[in-house]
Amino acid sequence: MPIESSRKPVEASPARIAPLAVLPLFLNLQNRRAVVIGNSEAAAWKAELLAAAGADLLQLQNWQAGDLAGAALVVADIDGLDECAMLQAACHAARALCCIIDKPAFCDVQFGAIVNRSPVVIGIATAGAAPVLAQAVRRRIETALPLALGAWAAAAKALRGRIAALLPDKAARRSFWRRFAEQAFTRPLPDTAEILALAEPAETTAGEVTLVGAGPGDAELLTLKAMRALQAADVILFDDLVSDDVLELARREAKRLLVGKRGRRASCKQDDINALMIKLARQGKNVVRLKSGDPMIFGRAGEEIEALRAAGIPVRVVPGVTAALAAAAELGVSLTHRQAAHSVRFVTGHSRQGALPADIDWRGLADPETTLMFYMGGRTAPEIARRLIAEGLSPDMPVVALASVSRPGRQVWHGSLGGLLAGLALSDAEGPVLLGIGAVFSSALRLAQTSAAPDHPTGLAAALPATPRSAA
Repeated sequence: MPIESSRKPVEASPARIAPLAVLPLFLNLQNRRAVVIGNSEAAAWKAELLAAAGADLLQLQNWQAGDLAGAALVVADIDGLDECAMLQAACHAARALCCIIDKPAFCDVQFGAIVNRSPVVIGIATAGAAPVLAQAVRRRIETALPLALGAWAAAAKALRGRIAALLPDKAARRSFWRRFAEQAFTRPLPDTAEILALAEPAETTAGEVTLVGAGPGDAELLTLKAMRALQAADVILFDDLVSDDVLELARREAKRLLVGKRGRRASCKQDDINALMIKLARQGKNVVRLKSGDPMIFGRAGEEIEALRAAGIPVRVVPGVTAALAAAAELGVSLTHRQAAHSVRFVTGHSRQGALPADIDWRGLADPETTLMFYMGGRTAPEIARRLIAEGLSPDMPVVALASVSRPGRQVWHGSLGGLLAGLALSDAEGPVLLGIGAVFSSALRLAQTSAAPDHPTGLAAALPATPRSAA
């Protein structure tokens, strides 16, 4: 039937995609013949890829036109331009695709960098312009995709017919597959019954809460699991100390609610935070409770977990880099250096009332071979020093105090336990102060002294250069 043409002017539609240097296609080689020519490492690697794709593989060092009969793809590592042209012509005569390694002019197809989560396969190409850049992109994608993604994709293929029968309505099926895809990035593959439970109407599907450690501030210290949780969140309840850089990595559509608790400032009550998490989860929301540092280190995670479990809300925990470990990394100090310490203890520097807790075991803490890390110990630093010295810890014991660990405005003070008695003036310090006390800090103290940093007990001196921040 002839197609009628019109001479009437029409409004030009904008292109739906910008120009492509190459068209990404995926070639099914299962039980199809593929030929690899050459004995180089590059040729061997291409042969391994073709075998992994299920090809019926023929490997040759030298070739004749008859070797190409019935081949779907021919890959070669040869040098002479005349031979390259002959091989390409022979491939076309045999109706085979031709790929000559590092010779784009003689290629019908090119290999790109591969991210393998089969049956999910991602190919990355630069049209031969920058293969090293393609590898760099591949590494970034590898870190973002969970290893279990392939298992989820295989399950989707196996269950597609059952889901179609359970959910004849197209909109309901789309809703199911959206929920399925979100979970594929945040958890291991559950059993079939649990997957099919996702087919229940969305309004009756319970949500869950994930407690996520945001680390001390530097977004690059987030774990991969934390990143995936942030990308899957419907609602994020975040602490006041969580950095903007970390929040920037969250899913754009996620609702963000500040539920910060800061000393001597207006703060959310813990019971209100618990109630809000339960309410949102019962609405079917995927809730992320984003906590500075690690949720299980002075983050009141225990209270939140108990409240959620009592309400029947599923709860998971994603650990984060706690401030003490980030500080040790920045200072280049092992908290358990075998020549200086046989243990490390994390201690809170204040109670709910803002003073030191009354039940601290000071005699046990005053062990010269134990590294002490006092969280939120800025205002109570003189009392901490007095108690430890009274229990026999030497006034000469090295001390380091840090504010804004891992952030651009990090501040560091080096000194001794005796010097700490005079206190720390913290008017210019943002956020809680971390105190490190122990022989392991002697090397950091020596470094600070050689850098002419004063042992000054009335302020935080920037004894070490701030760690540069790279873009997240």
